[in-house]
Amino acid sequence: MRKIGMTCLAGLCLLSMSTECAARQWSLKDCINYALANNIQLQKAKLQQYSALEDVKQSQAALLPSLNLSTSQNISYNPWPEQGSAMIAGNKVQSKVDKVYYNGSYSLQGNWTVWNGNKNHNTVKLNKLTAEQARLDSATTANNVLEQIAQLYVQILYSNDAINVSKESLNTSKTNEERGKTMVEVGKMSRADLAQLTAQRAQDEYNIVEAESNMRNYKRQLKQLLQIANDEEFDVAIPQTTDQMALVEVPALNDVYTASLEQRPEIKNARLGIESSDLSVKIAKAGKLPTIGLSAGLSTNTSSMNNNGWGTQLKNNFTVGGGITVSIPLFDNRQTKTAINKANIQKQSYLLDLQDKQTTLYSTVENYWLQAVTNQNMYKAARVSTESAQASYDLLSEQFKQGLKNTVELMTGKTNLLKAQQNELQSKYLAILNLNMLEFYKTGEIK
Repeated sequence: MRKIGMTCLAGLCLLSMSTECAARQWSLKDCINYALANNIQLQKAKLQQYSALEDVKQSQAALLPSLNLSTSQNISYNPWPEQGSAMIAGNKVQSKVDKVYYNGSYSLQGNWTVWNGNKNHNTVKLNKLTAEQARLDSATTANNVLEQIAQLYVQILYSNDAINVSKESLNTSKTNEERGKTMVEVGKMSRADLAQLTAQRAQDEYNIVEAESNMRNYKRQLKQLLQIANDEEFDVAIPQTTDQMALVEVPALNDVYTASLEQRPEIKNARLGIESSDLSVKIAKAGKLPTIGLSAGLSTNTSSMNNNGWGTQLKNNFTVGGGITVSIPLFDNRQTKTAINKANIQKQSYLLDLQDKQTTLYSTVENYWLQAVTNQNMYKAARVSTESAQASYDLLSEQFKQGLKNTVELMTGKTNLLKAQQNELQSKYLAILNLNMLEFYKTGEIK
């Protein structure tokens, strides 16, 4: 009995966990947080950022001296050595000549570029700017993903309300159809008129199926953005929307645009591109300047043709050396001049890129602003239209019961009501979406 009880308890726990998992509803914040952690486009953008940071570390390390330890071990075979000749072993002349002999050399060499026209320091600065640009690229990608999530989320909310409106319309159609059947039985309506009511009921059922299909498709697209690839039920939390959310004051277009210029990552990225091009020009001009380098080294060698022991040879052959190198460019086949000209051309390209992004940003903000104003006004008009269509349909329905209105007039009134309700919903959610997009471009936050 105890075993059976434990089994039942485990089963209930698993069922509870399964129900809880299946019943999870994703809020907009949940979707955003999950996408920031799992979206593949964002992960790739972050990898580019990490790669750029590695370039920064490498250029910083290039400011330090390099140090190399090397050794060479060689065995040679001379089957017919000349008697009385001598051999060079390392940096010594050895009079002893063997058919088989061994040479070993050991060295520690250091090199340091003291000055190269500040090319190395400017390279560090350039790589830091490149890393920051990579971070801004990642932020731009994140903004694009968040914008798509918000649009799909609002589409799902609209679809949910549209389904509810269609269901209410279906209930009304069913009521009209049942009323029509009763009127046919008592001889107050023809079967042809009843068939029209039946067709309208079927059309409402079709509208519901179509709306539910659209909603599932929006959820599928949202799952794709979140990188969710499983067959678990996916549903979103439906927040309470109010008329006030669609009727808040539309911010001034220039205020939104001015604020977006300061916080949008694509604009910051374009400005950094201009700074990086200035550094590229300095790096290219360094090709005209001298390069000063220091070098120092320790070396020794051993040979089997030396009668001294290995340790003695290492000591006797030990040398310390150092030097300074000055390289002055005289003629480099126009490489430096070409590099300078191309860097200046790249700067002009970045200036045009900034101008293009500013124009694109203004157009985007202006579009959201126009859509917000238009849909807000449409929503105000649609509410009046819905109230009027509802009152008209209620009157038609009552007159239809009394036999004062025919089926065509009733169906026309119902169609007008449904259209008015759908227009109201559409303009409401589009107003909410565009108002939130304006806030997003102004502050960088989606609520």
